[in-house]
Amino acid sequence: MTITLADIQAAAGRLKGQAVETPLIESPALNARLGGRVFLKPETLQRAGAFKFRGAYNRLSQLTDEEKTRGVVAFSSGNHAQGVALAAKLLGLPALIVMPTDAPSVKVEATKGFGAEIRFYDRFTEDRVAIADQIAAERGCTVVPSYDDPHIIAGQGTLGIELVEQARAQGVELDRVLSPVGGGGLIAGTSTAVKGLSPSTEVWGAEPAGFDETRRSLESGQRETIDKDARSICDALLTPIPGDLTWPINSRTLSGVVAVTDAEVAEAMRYAFSVLKLVVEPGGCVALTAALTGKIDLKGKTAAIVLSGGNVDPGLFARILQGEL
Repeated sequence: MTITLADIQAAAGRLKGQAVETPLIESPALNARLGGRVFLKPETLQRAGAFKFRGAYNRLSQLTDEEKTRGVVAFSSGNHAQGVALAAKLLGLPALIVMPTDAPSVKVEATKGFGAEIRFYDRFTEDRVAIADQIAAERGCTVVPSYDDPHIIAGQGTLGIELVEQARAQGVELDRVLSPVGGGGLIAGTSTAVKGLSPSTEVWGAEPAGFDETRRSLESGQRETIDKDARSICDALLTPIPGDLTWPINSRTLSGVVAVTDAEVAEAMRYAFSVLKLVVEPGGCVALTAALTGKIDLKGKTAAIVLSGGNVDPGLFARILQGEL
């Protein structure tokens, strides 16, 4: 199934007045560090603290009245969970979220705070999709995937429309856009929007080392899976394989994907906090990490970097700021 610019523009209409149009900001210090003109898109300021609200609201707002009565079930380590929970609350329907037992407590509490029911599972021994499907069968509710859904992808793509239009409002055309990659929904939607509005703009992705299945898939030309023993602090990006819907899009639209280590991500989070005055969670910081490490070179370029979320566990954040990670 192909996601078009028109699909994303329709999603933008549904999200108007619901999602925050996050700003496109510029830091002289970051420009000097990277040697280019670099803008930041802080989805840390989005409702529920991450871009996920965009796709969740676009999906849930299109349910029929009967489907809304039966509610939804989703699976997520936290950001999609919060996005779905908040969208469900706004639309007046019940939501159950399947979350891993090691999900950051800040994300668990926020999901509960929006009124969602939670079912925990072990991400290393249990299948979250199977659990969600079983719940859907028992309750007759709608499964809302975190990335492999055309309405989710289109909703996330509204970020790409905003990004290009905001850059043009400042009189610039973007050479490159950098985005985190997990299941690929954000970058699939964003790249579709960016390429539709600005075909010459390159879109690059960044993933955690060990969970760089999209990078390896681009190299091999087929979907690759992660090593089951891989671990990372980037809890929002720990997907096992590129999505059925997202992979065909990303294999066509992306210029490349790089992998960054946990230590590099921690350093980038400290930089974001101390220099940019922004709180960014590990998974939300991987694209900035790719730029700061030079793995994606922005020297002489006009670029935009997506900071996809800011829902970091306070204890983890404290250890990172103290240099313990």
